[in-house]
Order: sequence, then C-alpha cells, then structure tokens
Amino acid sequence: MTISTPGRFLARHPRSMLVDLAETRGSTPREAGTFMLVSADALWGTIGGGQFEFIAIEHARAMLAGERREATLDVPLGPEIGQCCGGRTLLRFQPVDAAVAADIDRRLRTEEEAQPSVYLFGAGHVGKAIAAALSPLPLSVTVLETRLEELAGLPADVEVRHAAMPEAAIAELPSGSAVLIVTHDHALDFLIAREALARPDLAYIGMIGSATKRATFAHWLSREGGERSWLDRLVLPIGGDTVKDKRPAVIAALVAAELLVALHAFKSAHTLP
Repeated sequence: MTISTPGRFLARHPRSMLVDLAETRGSTPREAGTFMLVSADALWGTIGGGQFEFIAIEHARAMLAGERREATLDVPLGPEIGQCCGGRTLLRFQPVDAAVAADIDRRLRTEEEAQPSVYLFGAGHVGKAIAAALSPLPLSVTVLETRLEELAGLPADVEVRHAAMPEAAIAELPSGSAVLIVTHDHALDFLIAREALARPDLAYIGMIGSATKRATFAHWLSREGGERSWLDRLVLPIGGDTVKDKRPAVIAALVAAELLVALHAFKSAHTLP
C-alpha cells in the first residue's frame, strides 16, 4: 500500500532513516535535495531507482539494524554499480527523530509554496480528467465551477471553488499562474479567456475547442475590444492536434505534458541568471 505523505509514513514506521541526496555532479537520476524514507520493511519516495537506490536502501536498513555504517556515501553512477548515468552522488543518512521530522515537514512546505499554480475552470468530464492527471504532479491545482454539484468527485489534494462569476477570479491569480478553460459554456469560456489574456504575467492560457472555436473567439474578442496580439498567447485547442483522440483521459494526458513544458519555459524566461 502506498502511503501518500512522509507524516503518515513516519506515523506507521517511526524507526526510519532519512536518505538525502545531498550533492550531485554530472548526470544523475534526481536533483540534489531529493530524499526518501526507509524503514525495515517499507519505503517512501525515491532518489532515482536502479542499483544506486538499492545500495542506499541496503545501507539505511543496515544502520537501522545496528550495524556501524558511514553517515555519508559517495556513489559513482557508472559501470561498477551497473548504471550508466555517469555522474556522482553524495548520499547522507540520518535516523529520523523529532528534529529531522520537523525539517522534512519544513522542506515539503517550502517546496509546496514554490509550486506553480494552475487554475482549472470547469469540472465536467474533461475538467475532472485533467484534475486527476495534474493531481500527482508538482503543481498547486484549483478547480473553479459554476455548478456546485460538479465539484464532487475531484481529487482530495485539489482545491475546489464554487464561483458564480469565475471570470472575476482571474484578477486575483498569482503572477506566473496557468489558466485552463474547459467549462460547459462557450460564452463563459470567452469571458474567462478575455480576462486572462489581458494579463501578460500568466504563464499559460489554454481553452478547449477547435479551429472553428478559435476563429469565433477571435471575432468576439475583437468586438469586445481585446487586442488581436493577445491571440498569440492563447492555446486553442489545448493538447495539440497530433493525437486524434478526444477521450477525456487522452486529452488530459496531452494537456498535462503541454502544461509542464509551458510552465518550465515561463520559469526559465523569468529566472535571473
């Protein structure tokens, strides 16, 4: 059984080791700061898998069993351990006590606060599929819906908001947010998109639809006083048109990939060297 958070894992497995990826050089499976928890018979998280992780787990469990082992381990990721990444990693091992558990909690909260924000307007079939696809990703996801009954059945870690006028929420979004528009009403889609496109500081603005819907929106936007250049920032249709499959789960998978690429590009463009 998968335990979703370190806190729940430690509640079930109080005798655990923290395995920290303290330093990395060259090509490595995960970045510095990644960690996992190891108990005698369970694991939480991953530092990259493969023989490298197997060595770390064995080392941690030997320490838990009382063997004298080094608190750090310098592991080359080459042929000698059956991996071909080519880099090196420095692993740090700590028994989990109250101070270590508190530090884990602080690190996770810091990571969560730094996650990009995604606002999903609409919780119909496609909206629910997208919410489910985004839920396990390092994103802060909020779903807004005018129909209260549609907010049931969404992932537990997704924030939900019942909004009579969802377009009004655009003004409150943090800079760098992503907006996905998949409501049940074309007119509402257009209102939300217009408000979003008026904000140049948003990382991604996408709307479900087709080439015909894009042309209709362009005409409507011009009539409503929007700038034609705004259309360059609108992704419509979301998910691209390479895969000709309109099932909600397929659309959601394509949108998730598209969104991650856009958020990474926005972050890279707005991060000081």
